[in-house]
Amino acid sequence: MTVGELIEVLGGKLVQGSPQLEIECVSSYQQADRSGLVFADSYASVPEAISSDAGAIVVFPGAVLSARESVCVIEAKQPRLWFSRAAKLLNPPRSAQGVHPTAVVSRTASLGADVTIGPMAVVGEDVYIGARSNIRAGAMIGNVVSIGKDCQIYPHAVLYPGTTLGNRVVVHAGAVLGADGFGYVRDAETGAYTQFPQQGTLAIEDDVEIGANSTIDRGALAETRIRRGTKIDNLVHVGHNCDIGEDVILVMGTGISGSSTVGKGAVLAGQVGIGDHAHVGPGVILGGQAGVLSGKTVSNEALGVKPGTVLWGTPARPLPQVLREIAVVSRMARGARKSRHGVANPDTRDEKE
Repeated sequence: MTVGELIEVLGGKLVQGSPQLEIECVSSYQQADRSGLVFADSYASVPEAISSDAGAIVVFPGAVLSARESVCVIEAKQPRLWFSRAAKLLNPPRSAQGVHPTAVVSRTASLGADVTIGPMAVVGEDVYIGARSNIRAGAMIGNVVSIGKDCQIYPHAVLYPGTTLGNRVVVHAGAVLGADGFGYVRDAETGAYTQFPQQGTLAIEDDVEIGANSTIDRGALAETRIRRGTKIDNLVHVGHNCDIGEDVILVMGTGISGSSTVGKGAVLAGQVGIGDHAHVGPGVILGGQAGVLSGKTVSNEALGVKPGTVLWGTPARPLPQVLREIAVVSRMARGARKSRHGVANPDTRDEKE
């Protein structure tokens, strides 16, 4: 695509260079060439972008005062976002390949236009797959699964029966969607466990991305739902009956127990743990390894903190508070060490005297 065509689709303003310059790919500063596009979203990164061999750079308004004449300079309010959207335009999905001879597709399955089914993939009975979706090698699509348009199901992903995916959903390799939740009833007399019915559904809304080897359980009697635009990293687990809001970020190692909710725009960093029947409010940010206890609600309003405040620790609380607590414990520990080595503790010196 030319620079002019990218701007026509994505907006922005060309402040230097030719709109006819052909751009083939996005690139890093080190690997860029005349056909490449790079970005700078801070004053510190602008000199490196300008000095690269890229044919075009996208920056925030007013960032570039001078650049070599041959480079195209594009101004956009959000350069990183503009760059990311350009990357998608420059790397369109491959053309449809049809159904591979080794794939197993039920006669009752309904495939939209330009659907690709890869080698050794299995598509069960009464499955619907929307136009231009791609089921990669070895993926398993269970009975009565519905997959929307323009979805990407990567190798060896498993969609259990009754799972529903919206449009433009990406499911990476090894992910398991719609398995039974971890729910059991204990016999008080014998101690034996019997599975509580796991017969609900799983609904994944539009534009959700699910990382490799992540697992999302179906509801027990109702549904589990992942709402529009949520992005789930690798190795994340979401339990049964959970409701994950729109545009949520779940980072690697996060585990969410059954019947919990996460509000719109929340961010759960690596290895966050959420107990069952817990509630994380909209826009909450939980730092790495933070924990929310079962049945508890964590929200900016309840804690009296501004949106964007990072919560940390278990139970999760504002990071400044946690750091103060750590400092107090550290001072107490130093005092205890001095006491053991025969040095008077400043807090008890007057009493001894």
